[in-house]
Amino acid sequence: MNQEAGSSPEAQNLPGCYRHPDRETGIRCTRCERPICPECMVSASVGFHCPECVRDGGGGGPAPATARPRTIAGGTVTADPRLLTKILIGINLAVFIAIRTNTSLADDLSLIAAWPPAPFTPTQGVADGQYYRLVTSMFAHQEIWHIGFNMLGLWWLGGPLEAALGRARYLAVYFVSGLAGSALAYLLADPGTQTLGASGAIFGLLGATAVLMRRLNYDPRPIIALLVINLIFTFGWSSISWQAHIGGLVAGLITGYGMVHAPRERRSLVQYGTCALVLLVVVGMTLFRTAQLT
Repeated sequence: MNQEAGSSPEAQNLPGCYRHPDRETGIRCTRCERPICPECMVSASVGFHCPECVRDGGGGGPAPATARPRTIAGGTVTADPRLLTKILIGINLAVFIAIRTNTSLADDLSLIAAWPPAPFTPTQGVADGQYYRLVTSMFAHQEIWHIGFNMLGLWWLGGPLEAALGRARYLAVYFVSGLAGSALAYLLADPGTQTLGASGAIFGLLGATAVLMRRLNYDPRPIIALLVINLIFTFGWSSISWQAHIGGLVAGLITGYGMVHAPRERRSLVQYGTCALVLLVVVGMTLFRTAQLT
């Protein structure tokens, strides 16, 4: 739900550097395939090499101190690979506290297509021009269990994915997935249904994580099991917005694939172009639904 309902995903962490096991990394030596952290990687003509491959004459390039480390998706490796995840959690918590303080705020931030329902003339909702609800509903939660499950899922999935993609690409996947979930809920749910929660975006992270694990040749069974469990909850509870979950999941799979499979020579174009295409579909669904309701 979107309150429809929290999910409690749990993702497998990225591997630790072979020299510094406590440091998670999504980067591997292009020769020996060992995971390497920013301190250990040495820039080469193609990708990065580990110190052993360089020492053995298998690689070249500047010393590690002058290398410019990149993630598997081409993003910049940062000192705090979970910074954006922490900020997103902080925003969600701040909005939750505001809603608990002023409960009427949930009505202003949640996703609702049109209210009051026909035959009355709608006075609020996305169909009435309140398109901001497609975004604000992604950060709104009313119940402690709801935000608790969602924030645990965001921490477990978001941190490793942010480290693997880089901040800008991670944020793009998060927002595009959340908007896709909101748009599908707007398109298919009853116009008077109130939907809120970060679940659509989190399902997008789940889809992108599945693509990343496949790209790194990890065992896919844990993430598949996690996905199946969450889908069972999605369709098993009547209060859960399955539209938001499915919309976010599909968008996460598509944008995640674009992020980790984009060819190096035109990586940014393919990555952000994929996000733009999904956003174009989101806009199309939104305009189509608005035309139906007005």
